[in-house]
Amino acid sequence: MLHYIGKRLLHLIPVLFGMTIIVFLIIRAIPGDPAQVILGQQATAESIAALRDALGLNNPWYVQYFDYLKNIFTGDLGDSLRTSRPISSEVWPYLAATFELAFFAMLIAVIVGMNAGIISAWFQNSWFDYTAMIIALVGVSMPIFWLGLMEQWIFSISLDWLPTSGRQEVRDPVTAVTHFYLIDTLIQGRFDQFIVVVKHLILPGVALATIPTAIIARMTRASMLEVIRSDYIRTARAKGQRMFVVIYKHALKNALIPVLTVIGLQTGLLLGGAILTETIFSWPGVGRYLYEAIGYRDYPVIQSGILIIAFLFVMINLLVDVLYTAIDSRIKYN
Repeated sequence: MLHYIGKRLLHLIPVLFGMTIIVFLIIRAIPGDPAQVILGQQATAESIAALRDALGLNNPWYVQYFDYLKNIFTGDLGDSLRTSRPISSEVWPYLAATFELAFFAMLIAVIVGMNAGIISAWFQNSWFDYTAMIIALVGVSMPIFWLGLMEQWIFSISLDWLPTSGRQEVRDPVTAVTHFYLIDTLIQGRFDQFIVVVKHLILPGVALATIPTAIIARMTRASMLEVIRSDYIRTARAKGQRMFVVIYKHALKNALIPVLTVIGLQTGLLLGGAILTETIFSWPGVGRYLYEAIGYRDYPVIQSGILIIAFLFVMINLLVDVLYTAIDSRIKYN
């Protein structure tokens, strides 16, 4: 197992290296001059040239790239062109916000999606099966930006049940310790703030969970149908075991491998693909952070942010591969 993990980590190096080259070249093809954006439209040509020289933008592209690589290998992600602050310290609050939102969304997706798929397979061709699969199809097809706006209109504006945007109440802000507000409020014993943070999570979490929930439900149903028809399931039912025990104790474990694969892929996509949700709900996450960096042509932030997301995506898939062995003892990594 350790040999396999080490081998996968070594494979991570060329993947991230190739990704840095692609991202470096693509973002420099974006129209616009970072110095012009920073100084504004009224800046003189001399001041723009001086800032470009100070930022190293006048150097050849390969010099800029190797300087960037050298900084990465020394653990330095560089400084933001917009704020002049180190990216390594600036990006963590945004990452924590995205982690919290993605975890909440995946919790909804796993609980609702897996159980909907299990019940649909259990009662195949029933009204619940047809209804759940139609809802799953709608969930996959529904644009997140439309769903987010509808949630705000119904639950925030019309019913006034939940907050429209943000992570916390502006008048009573959470004292950040880990920047995971659910954890920070519990550490400080502020259960009133904990409830407020959960309320802020519900609307963006549900919007972000829609597509993963639908995909997980459909995959769980397909995998469970295949397992339910197996001989050992028929034997367990012939012995008189309760259907609930047969489904959740015997069938689910053997149907979990493809479902776990989908969960891992969707988790990685949520970490990097929450830009629309974070923008609609003014959620200060890494997706919105990168979106604003693109607007300011903040090259170091864009490069480092995408590098971090790519690293997390690969590590999540490695974790999923390792979990295979815990679920199915027949899988061995030698």
